[in-house]
Amino acid sequence: MAETVENLLEQINLPADLRQLKIGQLEQVCLELRQYIIEVLAENPGHFASSLGTIELTVALHYAFNTPYDKIVWDVGHQAYGHKILTGRREQFKTLRKLGGISGFPNPDESEYDAFIAGHASNSISAALGMSVAANLKQETDRKFVAVIGDGSMTGGLAFEGLNNASTDPNNLLIILNDNNMAIDKPVGGLSEYLVNITTSQAYNKIRYNIYNSFKKAGLIQEERKGAILRFNNSLKALLTKQHNIFEGFNIRYFGPVDGNDVKGLVRILNDIKFMAGPKLLHIRTIKGKGFEPAEKEATIWHAPGKFNKDTGERIVWRSKDEPQLYQDVFGHTLVELAKRDDRIIGITPAMPTGCSMTFLMKEMPNRAFDVGIAEGHAVTFSAGLAKEGMFPFCNIYSSFMQRAYDQVIHDAALQNLDMALCLDRAGLVGEDGITHHGNFDLAYLRCIPNITVTSPLNEIDLRNLMYTATQPGNGVFVIRYPRGQGELRDWQKPFEILPVGKGRKLKNGKDVAVLSIGPIGNIAAEAVEKAKESGIDAAHYDMIYLKPIDEELLHEVGKNFRRIITVENGTIKGGLGTAVMEFMMENGYSPQIRRIGVPDQFIEHGTIPQLYHLCGMDAESITKALIDEK
Repeated sequence: MAETVENLLEQINLPADLRQLKIGQLEQVCLELRQYIIEVLAENPGHFASSLGTIELTVALHYAFNTPYDKIVWDVGHQAYGHKILTGRREQFKTLRKLGGISGFPNPDESEYDAFIAGHASNSISAALGMSVAANLKQETDRKFVAVIGDGSMTGGLAFEGLNNASTDPNNLLIILNDNNMAIDKPVGGLSEYLVNITTSQAYNKIRYNIYNSFKKAGLIQEERKGAILRFNNSLKALLTKQHNIFEGFNIRYFGPVDGNDVKGLVRILNDIKFMAGPKLLHIRTIKGKGFEPAEKEATIWHAPGKFNKDTGERIVWRSKDEPQLYQDVFGHTLVELAKRDDRIIGITPAMPTGCSMTFLMKEMPNRAFDVGIAEGHAVTFSAGLAKEGMFPFCNIYSSFMQRAYDQVIHDAALQNLDMALCLDRAGLVGEDGITHHGNFDLAYLRCIPNITVTSPLNEIDLRNLMYTATQPGNGVFVIRYPRGQGELRDWQKPFEILPVGKGRKLKNGKDVAVLSIGPIGNIAAEAVEKAKESGIDAAHYDMIYLKPIDEELLHEVGKNFRRIITVENGTIKGGLGTAVMEFMMENGYSPQIRRIGVPDQFIEHGTIPQLYHLCGMDAESITKALIDEK
């Protein structure tokens, strides 16, 4: 009779339970944890491949460190699903990214084990360093702080700012670089593996520490020369291994690379180095999508694959070919069309070529499309440099990630009044990615900058025409923002037309109330306008197209003819279209009653787009009610 294998994962409610297991049981925990993630995400989609690659690291960290007293700061929450499951959220994991369920990213409001919020990238080193320094100042010198960075985040400038600071301020920070084939270093061979085993051992470091103290007592080493000694040590290691790395250039002790999917090996190394004084970096190599063959072979596709068959690996794609295209695909195809017509056109994206569909241009014209990595500020300034020399860049950045490049938009692009396009994909509410990814603020934070044109298309035809309009000389920094998901039209590949800058249009006449909308949410507003007819409300509807410069002729018409105005936008109502309309009416002596519909002044949780629209009062039902209530 076969022996029954005990289910270990069901016994782990918190990391303290994990630490009660024998080290030999950890491989089974990893196997069960990986299988559980596969089973849940097959039915409830999320970020898949990254978390599969960090299973062994997650288990090793919670086994070797006393969490939550010791803190693990995850960089890019895509890696942290295993962490959530091991920290009291095993059953809740089935509610991942659902309205009212747990978030897809670490969030301290959700659990004390989530040390810091992690929706964007490259912030873990800076955050963990601040926490480590704070602990030292509070005399909590026994606490350990670990920054886990990877999945492309090391290309972000903030990561290097953190490294620079970590090399100078007193701290005991451990940085773990999760390298899932990012090609930071070349494969290294037997000598390096041998040195890893020696230099991470407690015996080696005890000897090293004793020799250092002996030299110090003999007056051979002064504290102020400590940095020079460390640099010499790093140079000696580089000579022996025939390689050098940037981390040792920061005077941060470097260990690795090691197998990041060997849980027992990781536990040994973490236990050996966690007590070392000063900043240190452990470089691990993991396989993105580890344990699920289709994800190992095509990690990009399986980053967030949607629903899939857990047994066959077949992805379940519900969208019909006859349905409207995704806005991102309309952008991608249109960019190729424009680039074929205009030799000045260049495409730039920070690590999102598939997400924004710049892959189409990369395939057609690889020398005219650039993926600059997770480096949004650089993407904007790189684009500005291209524009300064007469090229026309289309820089495509997700709306919430553009926040990271705000200074570059002002200083490097707008200040020089350069002709270039900033295409903000995923603008407005984005759905299940939630609080860290909603692109709610771009209308407000861009409207106040001189030399910028801010636009949003009603549909795919307008998106194409705005892209074409942007390329006309003298338009300066031209922003086009559009949402995640499908468009409105099946037949959208029409001949290009220029949409006059600063001009909106009337979609419907009416006499009772004026509805002013911007962007694709105008289609929902149009549906509400039609429904309001059933209650006797005759509403006029205007599509603004341009937030800046705003159509003042159109606003004068509205101000003269309507006592009631409703503005509708897929973005924060603080500072966006509604605010712009209020400013105009006040400054020009009009005094209508204005009701603003959009994202309220708060951070919005995750859920489906229809759920979130309803939550924020932006769905057709809510807008219709607003029109009727204003009667």
